Amino acid sequence: MTNPRYGWVVVAAGAVITCIALGALFSLAVFLQPMAVDTGWSRAGISAAMTLDFLAMGVAGFVWGGLSDRYGARIVVLCGAILLGTGLALASQARTLLEFQLCYGVLVGIAAGSFFAPLIATVSSWFDENRGLAVALVSAGMGVAPLTVSPFTAWLITHMDWRHAQLVVAALATLVILPAALFIHVPPVLAASGTSEAAGDVAVGSSGATSVAGALRTPHFIVLAIVFFCCCAAHAGPIFHTVSYAIGCGLSTMAAVTIYSVEGVAGLGGRVLFGVLADRIGVKTALIIGLTTQALGAGAYMFARDLGNFYLIATVFGAAYGGTMPLYALLIRDYFGGRMMGAILGAASMISSLGMALGPAVGGWIYDHFHRYDGMYAASAAVGIAAVALALLLPPLRQRALPSVA
Repeated sequence: MTNPRYGWVVVAAGAVITCIALGALFSLAVFLQPMAVDTGWSRAGISAAMTLDFLAMGVAGFVWGGLSDRYGARIVVLCGAILLGTGLALASQARTLLEFQLCYGVLVGIAAGSFFAPLIATVSSWFDENRGLAVALVSAGMGVAPLTVSPFTAWLITHMDWRHAQLVVAALATLVILPAALFIHVPPVLAASGTSEAAGDVAVGSSGATSVAGALRTPHFIVLAIVFFCCCAAHAGPIFHTVSYAIGCGLSTMAAVTIYSVEGVAGLGGRVLFGVLADRIGVKTALIIGLTTQALGAGAYMFARDLGNFYLIATVFGAAYGGTMPLYALLIRDYFGGRMMGAILGAASMISSLGMALGPAVGGWIYDHFHRYDGMYAASAAVGIAAVALALLLPPLRQRALPSVA
């Protein structure tokens, strides 16, 4: 594979894969009500499967990322697709809540970890120019999932019981991801076995680390991982609790749910916007802008009272948190190169997943104790500002030499 334009084919395949895979994972929200009615399982018990998904996905992402560095993303994604379909199919036939939690929360979570880090690592190594846009487009697949897979799942449930609907989702995910994975190829610079300057740059990056263990001990990784954790902790609470907060402000349930949809659509655009910004003004600068906007947006929710205010804040906040997420992969690529990027991105994502799990729990604790959400939004804004301060400490990137034109 020598055509550099083929990188855009890999981008398209990656966007499709992330859309279908993450859409299948998050379809649990659509299945929640009919499952609870049919089985008598508690909603908390069913929802616990999603908590397990986050934890399993975080740990497995590190392992899958390391395997993709060694064997390539294609075989990892193929294995993940088979495991994803198997986990969903087994979950659809579960007869006890524990069986469902193990199948959906563990097997599906492990499978989901095989997609993001390996695909982002591969795509980023295909591009020197427009790398930010390419990574953003792959990440945007996750933003499209609520607009495609979730409505399709809801349509299925209106025509069949949840068990058969989940089987259809399992089959769809497997049949779409398997052929799409065949388009994932290692970029030529990684496939080459020579010791050219370009290959060396891909192997090491600006941190100078030559192994995964060494990379995880560098200031580059430590600071970036803490920023990633704080970023996710800052936006996870508002994402999870804003619908309840809006209902408490007097909005109808349907109107409140549309705020979440606005955030999702804005996040889709934000990924592309900040990807282009990263290419134009630098990744670190784009990240600081995004983190600052996210912190201000989280705090602004305290002052929202009507639907127009909520929509305005959701647009800004959604674009900011959606746009910042792909930037961590770009920083890792610049700091550590491409040859071990999968493992390092997987490690960073594992740490960030703890922030995602922490935000909703802390927000719920604050509401239970103070019976209002102002404290949660203030805490989210404070953690967001801390992320900005830490991002300013990120080590400078090495300046890349532009290729000469003969």
